[in-house]
Amino acid sequence: MTQAGARRERSVVIVAPHFPPSNLTAGHRSRLFAMHLEKFGWRACVLSVDPRYYEEALDPELEKLVPPRLDVVRTRALPTRPIRLVGDLGIRAFWWHYRALGRLIKRQGVDLVYIPIPPNFSAVLGPLVHRRYGVPFAVDYIDPWVHPWPGCEVPLSKAWWAFRLGRLLEPLVLRHVRLVTGVAAAYYEGALQRSPWLDPSRCVAMPYGAEESDFDFLGGHPRRPFLFDPDDGNLHIVYAGAMLPRAYSTLEAVFRAVQQLRERDAREGSRLRLHFIGTGSAPSDPSSHLVMPWAERLGVSGMVREHPARIPYLDTLNHLKHSDAVLVLGSSEPHYTASKVFQAVLARRPVVGILHAQSTAAEILRRANAGPVVTFDEIHPASSRVEEIGRALREAVRKGSYAPERVDWEAFRAYSAEAMAERLAAAFDAALEWQS
Repeated sequence: MTQAGARRERSVVIVAPHFPPSNLTAGHRSRLFAMHLEKFGWRACVLSVDPRYYEEALDPELEKLVPPRLDVVRTRALPTRPIRLVGDLGIRAFWWHYRALGRLIKRQGVDLVYIPIPPNFSAVLGPLVHRRYGVPFAVDYIDPWVHPWPGCEVPLSKAWWAFRLGRLLEPLVLRHVRLVTGVAAAYYEGALQRSPWLDPSRCVAMPYGAEESDFDFLGGHPRRPFLFDPDDGNLHIVYAGAMLPRAYSTLEAVFRAVQQLRERDAREGSRLRLHFIGTGSAPSDPSSHLVMPWAERLGVSGMVREHPARIPYLDTLNHLKHSDAVLVLGSSEPHYTASKVFQAVLARRPVVGILHAQSTAAEILRRANAGPVVTFDEIHPASSRVEEIGRALREAVRKGSYAPERVDWEAFRAYSAEAMAERLAAAFDAALEWQS
């Protein structure tokens, strides 16, 4: 008997200010959970923002990936034009989201409010709603809230204020939280240390889930990649995603490996083309290169192409699908778990993972047998793995080195979006049994 058959269906509101047609990662995670929760006895309603208040570039095609049956409530937010008083969408939508939560609770009843962060300040809705309506809430750490991000040491800077506000507000939120989830346990470990009253048994980790139907949609709406020609005789390796502040040592090791490959076999090495998509310092700025300066400094600029601005989600998947190999870069921070690993495996191309040894992404890739994995740590940093990285790249693009039937898809299904939603539903069920 399913959970839904054993008891009445429960209701959760997922507070997701960024949601398709927004192309930001937080919206994708909320979409994947909301799509599958009903199979496990939870009816999801997504509380989001009218797209006209988004600052990021919109991707209308993304809305086709949202099931029509899914209840999505959109509110107003403080506009950023003609005067931009504040950029954070969680702050700009806060008042309207608070009122909308009240209406939903009164009109249809809500068993739980689930708040993914970032945007971090949306989490403050949890204790406010709990205090007024008695509805329990949970917080999902897509990123750590209080973290020494670059720039936070500069007095009165934006990062400085964000860090200090986080230290002030996080304990107020966690004092009454019913459940904490995260992309990986390391994402909320700092919060546990800062909140000694928080029971670790109320914290559950679940990575991003893999959603095969996104690639099925792409198969029904085929298109050519526009950033490279897959038939030009070169070997195209694609990295898609943000360039993390502490991933440059990994990037440098990759470029040194590519440099060695070219020196040892000029004919084959010169065919390599590494494409970096969406790696710029500004999501919509086509000139905000972060990767090319490193490629130029290390003498491999002729083999590297960077498209700094984000491209639409489905176009990103399409470029992965048409590549010769997919590159997954890890950070020197052990807590970082590369969410792009799922898209990489589902693209059915060989995956080269260069990851911290403690990253759950390394374990996922190894279990799936999707391609070579090179790991590093504090004792053996990425700079000491150049030879291994070169071998991994060469192996990945070697003809016949990859076949989808050799991937352990059964092991990979444990990381599907549906499996993650089942784990989340079980955590929701347990959370309602706990005393606040």
